[in-house]
Amino acid sequence: MALSAGVRIGPYEILALLGAGGMGEVYQARDTRLNRIVALKALPAEKVADAGRKRRFLVEARAAARLNHPNIVTIHDIAEENGICFIAMEYVPGTTLEQMNTGSGLPLKDAMKYASDIADALVAAHSAGIIHRDLKPANIIITKDGRAKLLDFGLAQFIEAATPATQTATLRTLPGAIVGTAAYMSPEQAQGRTLDVRSDIFAFGLVLYEMLSGQRAFPGDSWISTLAAILHEEPRPLREIRAAIPGLIEQHVRRCLRKDPLHRFQTMLEVKQALAEAAVSDGARQDKPSIAVLPFVNLSADKENEYFGDGLAEEIINALTKVPELRVIARTSAFAFRGRELDLRTIGQRLRVGTLLEGSVRRAGNRIRVTAQLIRVADESHLWSDRYDREMTDIFAIQDDISQAIANALKVKLSTPRRSTPNIEAFQGYLKGLYWFQRYTAESLAKAKESFEQALRHDPVYAPAYGGLAVFYFGLGALGIQPMVEMAPLARSAAENALAIDPALSEAHSILGTVSGAVEYDWKSAERHSQAAMAAEPVPPLVRVRYALYFLTPLGRFDEAVAQYQRALETDPLSMMVHFGLTFALYCKGQYDAAIENAATAVDLYPDYWLVHFGMGLALFQQGRLEQSIASLETTLRLSPSFTHAAGFLAASYARSGNPGRAEKLMEEVRERSTKHHVSPACFGVYYAALGQADSMFESLRAALAERDPYLTRMDAEPCFEPFRSDPRYRDLLDRMNLGRPGGVPNSAARR
Repeated sequence: MALSAGVRIGPYEILALLGAGGMGEVYQARDTRLNRIVALKALPAEKVADAGRKRRFLVEARAAARLNHPNIVTIHDIAEENGICFIAMEYVPGTTLEQMNTGSGLPLKDAMKYASDIADALVAAHSAGIIHRDLKPANIIITKDGRAKLLDFGLAQFIEAATPATQTATLRTLPGAIVGTAAYMSPEQAQGRTLDVRSDIFAFGLVLYEMLSGQRAFPGDSWISTLAAILHEEPRPLREIRAAIPGLIEQHVRRCLRKDPLHRFQTMLEVKQALAEAAVSDGARQDKPSIAVLPFVNLSADKENEYFGDGLAEEIINALTKVPELRVIARTSAFAFRGRELDLRTIGQRLRVGTLLEGSVRRAGNRIRVTAQLIRVADESHLWSDRYDREMTDIFAIQDDISQAIANALKVKLSTPRRSTPNIEAFQGYLKGLYWFQRYTAESLAKAKESFEQALRHDPVYAPAYGGLAVFYFGLGALGIQPMVEMAPLARSAAENALAIDPALSEAHSILGTVSGAVEYDWKSAERHSQAAMAAEPVPPLVRVRYALYFLTPLGRFDEAVAQYQRALETDPLSMMVHFGLTFALYCKGQYDAAIENAATAVDLYPDYWLVHFGMGLALFQQGRLEQSIASLETTLRLSPSFTHAAGFLAASYARSGNPGRAEKLMEEVRERSTKHHVSPACFGVYYAALGQADSMFESLRAALAERDPYLTRMDAEPCFEPFRSDPRYRDLLDRMNLGRPGGVPNSAARR
């Protein structure tokens, strides 16, 4: 029975009923001693007799009283008067997050501010040994000054003191007991399993998802259907609901909502830091004007002139990236929409830019016509447009004019253009080389080499063309098309020639760093050149990819590798290479669910690109989802028959799925291929590892080492070799690559 206004409970005078729930009523009251307004949570006499209710009531009081934090309601007093137990706490005027939900999501800035406050509160609670267990929008109030405060510790429990460092200790809760609110339970909470702080992390992800989207992550018509969704379904991607949500923030929310606690953030401090970094990164992006330069449409009679429109767009991209105040989307992502029937507003929203440049090119003999339009994404209005009818020799002036017009329209200052070559024929050869290299097939790579060499015949001191050759030679070795032991010296020579002409060329430093480490095993030189490559402003996305894949990953620095891929995605969000790299880094960390999810995104973007299917297949293989792994790896080989690394994993999948005959038949086909084409012995090493045949595996890996296959430098990050890490032959391989660790600690310790 509710208490009436004017009733006194000890020193507290009841003013009004604020609400009621299973744990009693909450009143606005006045502390007559201090003349201050408080919130009084009372457990009536009839409920005090229930020992369980009283115990939970007192637990809440003790839990909250241990906490003194600006984002947690303060407890003033606890007492029992006339058979009524009560807690006197800070009165917080405001609105709960539940009441603020209009169905469309909060403003992004507000949502992230509240998320930061809630994270701070949970960090404090977990540090004090308390888990909330009932985090939900109704238990979070937004004060008049815009601060989030955490209420209601009625289901809180104390963490056992045995493992304070990890904050993942067992709770004093009987397994099998389900407590909490269905829509905001973690999977382990819904199953009545033992809980730790990661259950609060899941609930935090649910609250943040709802703040950002206005929708519950796991809606249901009943508590049974809701719990079933939490246990077995994935939430709808946030950016499908609200495209403006930054990809990095969506990624962090997904990680909070992993079904398996091992795949979530492990502490709220990690969550807080990740969201803070994402907010800073996104804030910097939001403050800058932004642009994507789409490929110029080829209107020439000769369709092979498509390379020229692509090259013109890339040169404009390169000029604009020199402007620190401007966020420019990289070529790979900007070109991802070629041939797709999408309106400009949709393209702009997917790339998260405010403006788009589109245009066309028509060549006829030595004459060229270029049209260009700068478009505001929000309303598709034209900020600027022009048409250029010039001689081919004026192409550099056209590039400069367009770049300057964009800078003027966006009110940023363009730096003085620095031309790498004055020779038009050399420039065209270089553009052709870039065009063909981007296709990543054996045939296109051969055309790329021919084009770069053509450029150098016209201008022997054209540094970017040497850089292109360096990337080409290394690519042949990395893809297994040619032995790396033969390609690496050619890549080094081309990179050194480039640096002799332009000592600051980022791509050349990147290749030298990659060759130094992943091929020559000189990790100090690799770091020196990698840092020189990373000194570019801005850092090209593929430079970040090489640094992460060929330097950080072999050294077991997986978190740093993930961070580099995430930085690359800021300006190249649709890059297939960046997405593969991120998938592989997550795979190395043992985060297979996250790797599969990222790979699925890449497959959706590039269903015909073999490498993204390979990344998917690796993670599925390690999860034991062999049927799906086989499908992904078969697709990889169908799209790129020369990539025999995939054959090793495919044969391993066949063998583990109970089809050894098919596995051996595939490897026999690979052996037959090796009589005509190069095949890395590492693919046999993977296969023998799956069979547990250590002698054959080490023989294959030693052969791969002799060929200087860069894959071998990542063997300590490769889960399939884990059963063999105690074998002295394994240590010998690492030592020969200068990857041994003091005290015999392998790189793989970073993953575990």
